[in-house]
Amino acid sequence: MVSLMRLLRYGVGGTVVAALAGMALLVAFQENLVYVPLTKSYEITPAHLRLTYEDVWLRSSDGVNLHAWFIKLSPDCRGPTILYFQENAGNIADRLGTVRIMLLRLQCNVFMLSYRGYGASDGYPSQHGITKDAQAALDHLSQRTDIDTSRIVVFGRSLGGAVGSVLTKNNPDKVSLK
Repeated sequence: MVSLMRLLRYGVGGTVVAALAGMALLVAFQENLVYVPLTKSYEITPAHLRLTYEDVWLRSSDGVNLHAWFIKLSPDCRGPTILYFQENAGNIADRLGTVRIMLLRLQCNVFMLSYRGYGASDGYPSQHGITKDAQAALDHLSQRTDIDTSRIVVFGRSLGGAVGSVLTKNNPDKVSLK
């Protein structure tokens, strides 16, 4: 009986230790699980889909160089501009098919930001960092004279939804809430 109790005690204790070790590993490597840039290069550009675009370089408030594509439906398009925040894996080139559909169906412009550590942007991704990146993108759009700045619409998928929600909460006067 004593050996059975000892076995149970060690078995439960070992399971608890293994669970705690697993949780510690998840916490230690959580950013590697959340942020998955995959590649620093773009397989295609908007030009491959015959989209007119501008390469935009920004600097976040903490000095990180960021890359973005500003895709206009047409040179004189004054329709809404969608500030597009992507999912956690891949880069903005992987979303061009979706963006092309948005352009045509919504008659809008699209600004696609590469978070720090993604695509051609410098740095390493983190929650605090990509929040700064999003702010830099919105600040850039708010200062442009070739768009209707009262019609900036924030759009995000997966991780980008969280990024966009924080940005909208912090800047209700700079984004269209209609």
